Amino acid sequence: MSTETPRRTESAAAEAAPAAPRFGALRGWDAAVIAVLVIGIIAAGSLIPGFASIRNTGFLLIDIIPILLLALPMTLIVLTGEIDLSVASVAGFTSCVFGVLWNAGVPMETIVPLVVLLGAVCGAFNGVLVTAAGLPSLAVTIGTLALFRGLAFVALGDQAVTSFPLAITKGITAKIGATGIPVWLIPVLVLVVAFGIALHFTGFGRTLFAMGYSTDAARFAGIPVAKTKFWLYVVSGAVAGMVGVWWTLRYGSARGDNATGLELSVVAAVLLGGVSIFGGKGNLPGVVAGVALLAVLRNALQLASVPEDTLSMLTGGLLIIAVVGPSALTGIRSRAPRSVSARPRSA
Repeated sequence: MSTETPRRTESAAAEAAPAAPRFGALRGWDAAVIAVLVIGIIAAGSLIPGFASIRNTGFLLIDIIPILLLALPMTLIVLTGEIDLSVASVAGFTSCVFGVLWNAGVPMETIVPLVVLLGAVCGAFNGVLVTAAGLPSLAVTIGTLALFRGLAFVALGDQAVTSFPLAITKGITAKIGATGIPVWLIPVLVLVVAFGIALHFTGFGRTLFAMGYSTDAARFAGIPVAKTKFWLYVVSGAVAGMVGVWWTLRYGSARGDNATGLELSVVAAVLLGGVSIFGGKGNLPGVVAGVALLAVLRNALQLASVPEDTLSMLTGGLLIIAVVGPSALTGIRSRAPRSVSARPRSA
């Protein structure tokens, strides 16, 4: 059989799918988010006492780390038209298992890879239900959100494990000299660059955009849609396991309610960064800006003594804006050429 047909099929699918945007292709909603971020930092630094201090900058950057980590695989998943709402519960579950193993005398260097592997298993469970069983990812991950959180409380109950070495817990929050920049932010940024390269400069990234743009066209082009989505969920679970480790050592406590509600901030940041909830559109620099904007707003309002309930309302409001805003902007931009073309031409 000739190889021309598959090649033509892949070419047709590639032409049908939108090109994966490069880092420099920031426009529209992405540029607006970055502009608001810059304005927000300047305004908060000028109006809120203590915001621009080195001490507060360090706390702000530390708070960004878990959300940014979870946002990386979440971006890839949402780009394919799926979602994972169980990430915070996986982090909480792995945190509790971390505590149980530590209490049992297991060495730290053994616990960490085991906990990350457990997170990957949780992600694989999601992936099987979504890809093999063909269930909607929204329904699946809402269910596993409750399941993994329940398992967290089964593992530890309402107790907390706090007997972690002080040297290790302090190391998690260590800063680079007097800059206030957390040491652990550096490997996280390296991971951001790695995800960015994979998404925007490789064929793998283009397949994700193609899957989000049209799953049927992606299958027709020979892209292994189910297999790719499955492994995205595995990566999401593994990263959630890493966050479980980081969260436990950051706060020096393994508890069943660790990272509760964090999934809302992660999804809000990803969508605020311009990734379409329907898949096929978005880029990683916008997501990073979305994570930073959400963190800056929350940090500034906390310094201004705004109640926690109001901060939750802010996150929910930004989530709505993130869903509605890009669509509204696209509608405005699509109508503008029509209004110009509708004008009568002069003789």
